[in-house]
Amino acid sequence: MPFGKISRFNSLSLKILLAFITGVLLSIALLILFGMVVNERLPGMHLTDYTRALARQLQFDTHGQPIGFREGTDYPLWIYSSFKEELAYRVVDTDGKVALMSPGAQRWPLIPQLNAPVAGNFKFQLQGMDYRGISNLYLIEGKRWFIQVSASSRIVDFLHHGFALPFIRFGIELFSLVLFVVFGLCAWVTLAWSLRPLRQASAGAATISPRSLHARLPTAGVPMEIFPLIDSFNQALARLETGFRNQQDFLAKAAHELKTPLTLIRAEVELMSDCAEVRELLLARVEHLSRQVQQLLILAEASEPLSYQFAPVDVADVARDSARFLQRIAEETRVNLTLTFRNATVVWNADRGALFTLLKNLMENAIQHAPTGSDVQVEINTQTITLRDRGPGVARDELPLLFTRFWRGAHRRDSGAGLGLAICQEIAVAHGWTLTAENARPGLRLRLCVMGERVSLFASRIRRA
Repeated sequence: MPFGKISRFNSLSLKILLAFITGVLLSIALLILFGMVVNERLPGMHLTDYTRALARQLQFDTHGQPIGFREGTDYPLWIYSSFKEELAYRVVDTDGKVALMSPGAQRWPLIPQLNAPVAGNFKFQLQGMDYRGISNLYLIEGKRWFIQVSASSRIVDFLHHGFALPFIRFGIELFSLVLFVVFGLCAWVTLAWSLRPLRQASAGAATISPRSLHARLPTAGVPMEIFPLIDSFNQALARLETGFRNQQDFLAKAAHELKTPLTLIRAEVELMSDCAEVRELLLARVEHLSRQVQQLLILAEASEPLSYQFAPVDVADVARDSARFLQRIAEETRVNLTLTFRNATVVWNADRGALFTLLKNLMENAIQHAPTGSDVQVEINTQTITLRDRGPGVARDELPLLFTRFWRGAHRRDSGAGLGLAICQEIAVAHGWTLTAENARPGLRLRLCVMGERVSLFASRIRRA
């Protein structure tokens, strides 16, 4: 019985997967933040990098005057001649005297920040185009020099929107996709590997029943956080098995010990010569107790899986034996027991004695509830056995109680113990069959079903033999 409603969101797999997805989203957010930082550091936005590169490559003559720049691989100078209208530089001393300048610098206007050089930013316009620049002071060869660089807004926009930004965007998108795929594969592999022992334990727990209490959940590979739970569950199974075995042993021993006293009482009652009415009443009571004891023994045996010996069994032959065994009871109650075989050969893998008991109890239950002069129909197919009587049936709310131990219907002729159908259910469960009941209006229909593949397998074996 469940202790509470299980929510789909309370899933360990879902939580781990959400953790991986969160990691992916945080990684992508860091990539975007990195792209924004790179965007702020693109050429034209921080012209100090230009002036610093020129200062490193500046060359002087023997008199300490700038004469040019060394060619470097990290910072090409041809860009100032090729894009002379977009980029320009000047090298001036502290007095404002120009030592070196690019072709584009000849177009610079006369503004105070350039003529009387000071460190800082400057801007101007030429032919309607905005220019931004910077003037930085460097100590080179023991003398102070101002290196000034300007760039047009046009070249800055091109570098940003036409080249750098698309490249950064493509890099972020590609890396995000790769990151998502890698994280997804890692999540899938991690979940499959980490939760496999739990799935195995869950599958093992689903197969445990009163007939397999000896089974235990596997503990190999179980995470250390889950191991105490699995171990406690196995210990609980051990206690349940011990209790169940003790109960079965007590039931069998108690029923067995009662058989001998009941037999002696029966013999003594039969020897009574006087008071025939009292003798018949006592014999009826002893018969009822003997029947209950016998059914308790059968129930204890049916509940023990080790008592079954499975083999291919001819179902029609067992059904005929059960019908012959109940023929006297059917004649006394004037009920016609009819067997119908839809297939020439029906072979099931079963314990023959248990199948005989199951069919006998089902037929006897139908006979006891069938009206006088009516028919009890037994139909045997390859996969099912169906029994139907013409009695009053069972109330809808009582159908779930039909296979409960010691429950008896209101219209039964005899004074049974209410264990016959419970024994049938135990035998059916032990064989892996399903036993169901439904109202047929009139009467009750009981259906015993077996898996078709198993039936076909054993039928083919019998034909080959």
